[in-house]
Amino acid sequence: MFKELKNKFLLLNLVTISIMMMIAFSSIYLITYNNVHRDIDMQLHKISQFNQKPKEDFKEPKPNDDNTQSSQDRSLSFSLITDKEGTIISSFSIFAMDEDSFENAKKVALSKNSTTGEFKLDGTHWAYITESYDAGHRIVFLDITSQQGILTNLIYTFLAVAFVTLIFIFFISRFFANKTIQPIKNAFDKQKQFIADASHELKTPLAVINTNVDVLLTNGEDNIKEGSKWLYYIKSEVERMTKLTNDLLYLTQVDYSDINMIFSDFNLSEAVENVLLTMEAVIFENNISLQYNIDPNLKTYGNSEQIKQVVMILLDNALKYTNSMGSVTVNLKKYQNNILLSVANTGKGIPEECMDEIFDRFYRIDKSRSRNNGGYGLGLAIAKAIVKQHKGKISVKSILGEKTIFSVEFPC
Repeated sequence: MFKELKNKFLLLNLVTISIMMMIAFSSIYLITYNNVHRDIDMQLHKISQFNQKPKEDFKEPKPNDDNTQSSQDRSLSFSLITDKEGTIISSFSIFAMDEDSFENAKKVALSKNSTTGEFKLDGTHWAYITESYDAGHRIVFLDITSQQGILTNLIYTFLAVAFVTLIFIFFISRFFANKTIQPIKNAFDKQKQFIADASHELKTPLAVINTNVDVLLTNGEDNIKEGSKWLYYIKSEVERMTKLTNDLLYLTQVDYSDINMIFSDFNLSEAVENVLLTMEAVIFENNISLQYNIDPNLKTYGNSEQIKQVVMILLDNALKYTNSMGSVTVNLKKYQNNILLSVANTGKGIPEECMDEIFDRFYRIDKSRSRNNGGYGLGLAIAKAIVKQHKGKISVKSILGEKTIFSVEFPC
């Protein structure tokens, strides 16, 4: 699909540029063509006026060698005077020409039934102008082979430039097409992965619920007390599914900006302390040391419940991945014009190649361990979405085998 999309992009780009070049080159050619033919017409009229003489006074000059030699840089031209029947009466040319050439040129000019025109004779391009008199015609011929060569070379030049340009544009367009389509491809791949992961996460609790319901149905004569454990299993899985669907709904709403949270000034120091108090017992039960350093009365603007959720997610994540007898450290302090919250824990750490994906939905470094702890890999994605809504920044640093630090910056 993406290959087809890239090819369409390339084709559209090449066609568009080809049309633009064709319009530009055609305009240049037409302007040049008109200028060349205007110059030809001017030369023909100048020659006609220069050679214009009454028929009875006209005498054919005999060009000498000096005259011929000095005129090599001038355009080749000649004039013919004919009677009404088209018989050549006299001719004038500064270059030596035979009578057959005069006769052939006269026949072509008179046969066109036009006072001006162009023709090709014996490999030479000629332009002519005819003036009629009572006694006959005066026809002036001008060699325009060089001008025609200019126009022809211009066409070949345009074709060569267009060919080379299109080759360059093809490779440049392909490069930018790959660059343009890559984010779309990544988003599409993430969407596919998201659907696959969500389906997988929902499939497990649905299977548990279905199995427990089957057990209850097969023991239909048992009382409620004997089947209560199966009901608890169903309730537990329903709660897990509810939490999963709520998290997915929240992330979807964030993506489409459907959540209008109420923001106000609140004491961030108190909010973090309240979360620590609720998590303190759980941390000590897991034989983990908790250390914290919170600057008092640090205030920010936002939604206090959402910020508490961020702190809860980071503490819960630290608790899951802290090694036995390890420690969790929470710091909250003012840093320049922002408030910096950091949650650090000792443990295995996060590999370097996983840093860019740690905030992706359903991403888990240790999937089996996360599943056993009830996680879906959505917590950090939700935390990032909340921090982004509060115009903050969230980042992670880790040293393998030592510790991991999640840092969040909030505006004061």
